[in-house]
Amino acid sequence: MPSKSSARLAALTVAAVCSAASTILFTAPAHADSVRIHDIQGTTRISPYAGQKVTDVAGIVTGVRGYGSSKGFWMQDPNPDADPATSEGVFVFTSSAPKVAVGDSVTVTGTVSEFVPGGASSGNQSITELTKPTVTVLSSGNAVPAPVVVDAKSVPAAYTPAGDPAAGGSVNGLPLRPAQYALDHYESLEGMNVQITDARVVTATDPYSELWVTVKPHENASRRGGTVYGSYDSQNTGRLQVQSLGSTADFPVANVGDTLAGATTGPLDYNQYGGYTLVAGQLGALRSAGLERETTAGQSPGELAVATYNVENLDPSDSTFAAHADAIVHNLRSPDIVSLEEIQDDNGATDDGTVDATRTMTELIDAIVAAGGPRYEWRSINPVNDQDGGEPGGNIRQAFLFNPARVSFTDRPGGDSTTAVGVTRVRGKAALTVSPGRIDPTSDAWKSSRKPLAGEFVFRGRTVIVIANHFASKGGDQGLTSQYQPPARSSEIQRHLQAAEVNSFVKDILKVQKNADVIALGDMNDFEFSGTAQILEGDGELWSAIKSLPKSERYTYDYQGNQQVLDQILISPSIRRGDGFEYDSVHINSEFHDQISDHDPQVLRFRP
Repeated sequence: MPSKSSARLAALTVAAVCSAASTILFTAPAHADSVRIHDIQGTTRISPYAGQKVTDVAGIVTGVRGYGSSKGFWMQDPNPDADPATSEGVFVFTSSAPKVAVGDSVTVTGTVSEFVPGGASSGNQSITELTKPTVTVLSSGNAVPAPVVVDAKSVPAAYTPAGDPAAGGSVNGLPLRPAQYALDHYESLEGMNVQITDARVVTATDPYSELWVTVKPHENASRRGGTVYGSYDSQNTGRLQVQSLGSTADFPVANVGDTLAGATTGPLDYNQYGGYTLVAGQLGALRSAGLERETTAGQSPGELAVATYNVENLDPSDSTFAAHADAIVHNLRSPDIVSLEEIQDDNGATDDGTVDATRTMTELIDAIVAAGGPRYEWRSINPVNDQDGGEPGGNIRQAFLFNPARVSFTDRPGGDSTTAVGVTRVRGKAALTVSPGRIDPTSDAWKSSRKPLAGEFVFRGRTVIVIANHFASKGGDQGLTSQYQPPARSSEIQRHLQAAEVNSFVKDILKVQKNADVIALGDMNDFEFSGTAQILEGDGELWSAIKSLPKSERYTYDYQGNQQVLDQILISPSIRRGDGFEYDSVHINSEFHDQISDHDPQVLRFRP
């Protein structure tokens, strides 16, 4: 889960089903003249009639979607079979606005298709649909089949079975066991009318008018109302995405901890951006929990406060400078050093060769002063044009802010976009050969990715070496609801290389000075329990300080109902074993619908 630009690529979820879909082709069984919906859905994720034409399939319309690229309607058989593995609902893709209404009794003749939202390469599960339909309305005003209640009792604790090794790890061909696995349970309800009641919001409303709830309020709950993702084996089975069949203008604007009070009812869909989704024809009433943004404690005169903050593609065209400044001054209490990620060049996404970010940084510093904060100084290195990933033309990079009234920066000339910073000995202490400098910027580990920025600071006579990072995003990884279980995390290959580079650099520092104060911080784009974090920590050269917090407070980012760690501050042994430190994940963004960044900043306070 990367920053916004890579986590969600500017497409409406409701349009994803067919606009970015691929068809799975199968060798179908013999032609069937008339089948029921549960026959079509079958007992696995793939219909036994995929690719076949079926006639006069009967059902009651339970929901109509007349917008986006996935126009169509859901229908459900009011006379279910006795098999809990077979869904009684199905989506009918009409391509144009359907001419049916909820409560219509219809028959449909069409072709059974399996669509993969996002395309086959996404690894997503498929949706069983009827396509190229001929629809006959038999009667109107019929009672809609009663919704199936989805709650803490009905959803199993186990998330998913392991995929079939003979099928490349896919679960598609496995028999559904809805009483044993959560994903099987949801799949057995695909297309059916379902209902959740008094569901707590665990991801705030986003710009696409969707949110996430949990039907298991006690499952890995954070103290502020979210659901914490604590390991690869703890996917949180109660998470469910909610969208609306109606106008997005009426969609609730919710924060984490709020509740959709009463019943939320509608067909259960599956989409590219989150998997199983309740598309609500009836939405519960929003009940606010009154969540407020956090403020960290201020540092004492003898404490050094170091922060990391992803400001999400900040450039001079943005309207968020004052809000970011207010957050830095009042919520973070003006840290002595701030590592900023996603600072863009002076004309943002305009791809004209501009790489300098002086205007961007000056506007932020002026806004901080206007908010009552110190006049920070800054250091950074301009990247080579279009070589560091991120938004094309934006040339994102890390930058240091520092308060010159509290801390000084040791400038050593020679650092540029392609020169590697090294470690030397000065008066018996570790020092950087250039400051600021970039770690091995020509290494393949940093191809199309941000290069770490190292700087040397002095606080009360003590040198502190700070390394600002923004590792490769999670773009391209398979989702938790993938047909492949466990899902492939291809993006971590590059992050592992990056982590090894940073750890090796820290090793070089500690070889020169065993008790050096070293901090590696930033948007690591990976979890505190991940392989990336383990490589960064190495043999004790670094330690992720967010692990000093209770597990219920370890999160910096909220993605698809999982509160998780992406931003970290790792510390060397001298800091960890010194006079003590305090760590705070300051929740000002990730839990809120009106966030100015999708990341929460982190603050470390310690006595060098």
